[in-house]
Amino acid sequence: MRIVFMGTPDFAVPALKALHAAGHTIAAAYTQPPRPAGRGRKLQPSPVQREAETLGIPVHSPASLKPQDVQDTLAEAKPDVAVVAAYGLILPQAVLDIPACGCLNIHASLLPKWRGAAPIQRAILAGDAVTGVTIMQMEAGLDTGPMLATARTPVERKTAGELTAELAEMGAQLMVGTLIDLPALQPVPQDDAMATHAPKIDKAEARIDWSHDAEAIERQVRAFAPFPGAWFTLGGERIKLLAADVIAREGKPGVTLDDDLTIACGYAALRPTRIQRAGKPAMDVAAFLRGRAVPAGTMVE
Repeated sequence: MRIVFMGTPDFAVPALKALHAAGHTIAAAYTQPPRPAGRGRKLQPSPVQREAETLGIPVHSPASLKPQDVQDTLAEAKPDVAVVAAYGLILPQAVLDIPACGCLNIHASLLPKWRGAAPIQRAILAGDAVTGVTIMQMEAGLDTGPMLATARTPVERKTAGELTAELAEMGAQLMVGTLIDLPALQPVPQDDAMATHAPKIDKAEARIDWSHDAEAIERQVRAFAPFPGAWFTLGGERIKLLAADVIAREGKPGVTLDDDLTIACGYAALRPTRIQRAGKPAMDVAAFLRGRAVPAGTMVE
């Protein structure tokens, strides 16, 4: 098939690579414009742009798809289908109407659950046992279109980073199979009554509140690893908590219960196993404690 690919972050790259490897003609890749990043704040192309350029695919990075000239350029590619994966821009109806077979989205949840920008993080925060990917026909609503295919995976104790990588690969292979079977597939409408919303993560959500129960905080840690990172302060220093174990102990929330940095929560306790200090590489807590003792009874915030 002749495809226009639309995506921006690392999540989208496996799909671009898989479609190219499957022999489809990728007429163009659309991605968000380069953004300033790093210490020098230099403009950096998106992961999709870097991969597309490696594969020799023409790249377009408009700030919006609303201008007529942008839509005209897209139409000139004459796509059979547009494949969309975490693109980050709204597709106007005029764009949705361009591909002969429509626009297909790789969404990182089992729709209609977790429609929106942060389905992976929200699934972990909610304690979902299972999540997955859905191939959906796009329409004007937010992740409301009919579904063509799904694949499932257990959440277990995966971090958002681990689950994102897994779902990206699952979505890539599911899209390749969907395009093979597309003429025979029957779209299944979503049940709007079962829908839940997955709003974008606010950095304020990453601060740990030790009055919450330990299981909820441990999910928060995994949902925000590696970014933006759940965090607390110790002696005025901000520390990211990257991994932790739930411990069956009780105490005053926010107070360490031993010399191993076990911290009491609203219910049970949390023992950090991996942390990151500001401006430092991630490290095991055992190594941290060898250089800085944190005695029982210390308050963390």
